Amino acid sequence: MVDGDINAIFDRAGCEGALSVRSLDDGAEVGLRPDEPVVPASVIKVQIALEAETWFADGRLDPQEHMTLRVTDRTTGPTGISLFDDDAVLSWRDMVVLMLTISDNSATDMLLHRVGIESINATATRLGLARTVVKSDLKAMLDSIGRDLGHTGWKDMATWSNSASADELAHANQRLPTCRALDPERGTRTTPRDMVDLLHLIWSDQAGPAAACTRVRTVMGRQLTRHRIASAFRPPVQVAAKSGGLAGVVRNEIGVICYPDGRRYAAAVFTRTRPGSDESAINAAIGAATARAVAMLRQGN
Repeated sequence: MVDGDINAIFDRAGCEGALSVRSLDDGAEVGLRPDEPVVPASVIKVQIALEAETWFADGRLDPQEHMTLRVTDRTTGPTGISLFDDDAVLSWRDMVVLMLTISDNSATDMLLHRVGIESINATATRLGLARTVVKSDLKAMLDSIGRDLGHTGWKDMATWSNSASADELAHANQRLPTCRALDPERGTRTTPRDMVDLLHLIWSDQAGPAAACTRVRTVMGRQLTRHRIASAFRPPVQVAAKSGGLAGVVRNEIGVICYPDGRRYAAAVFTRTRPGSDESAINAAIGAATARAVAMLRQGN
């Protein structure tokens, strides 16, 4: 099913949207450009968490092994370890918690380096996610944006922006959407349908060992971000999700909505801003579009 009202929700919010919402009970689906390549941003952290938890479950990695995340090796980010002034010591399993609950970039890259990009992509292939590819870690992705905008990397660009003129910043913002990391044909990519497939496999214990799937579901349920999909649903409806955003251009979220009657709906929503758009309006639109799609599926039963 496709609904024109959903497209109108995104249009009013000043963004382009792509969406797939599926009943995990009967397979019925509502879609808006569900097979369109999109930039996942931090949504890929669900794949990394699944890989790490699979390694924990089958004994390839000790979840309680402690690692030092050094200031000098740290990946830039707005939350968590990225903001620390000192080295941090954490277990692998606690890095998964930080990655999924507050989208910690440093924990993400540490986990990604340990399990390997090749392993993440091999699992995506095994699960049938044919249009999902991780191209680099987060640090390399961010640095590529800085280089595409004429700087040596992300930190150099951030330093430059502190003293840049309004005209210089406006010019950089105009060029930003053309950067490799923000182009799904050149950077890390997925589709809404691939991500709904992934959620279906995790929620049915088919994505990996049951213990791994359970752990990913549980930690996704603790995500602190509640202003996207979760904003459109009220208790006792439960939402387990992972948000993603990049450079103010893309804002996304994937998750599963569980109703008290036992019916469950997997949602993957990806947006791209238009000039002059408002972040809060786009966040609300992600929730509203998901709620509209879920309502259609519930009415169809």
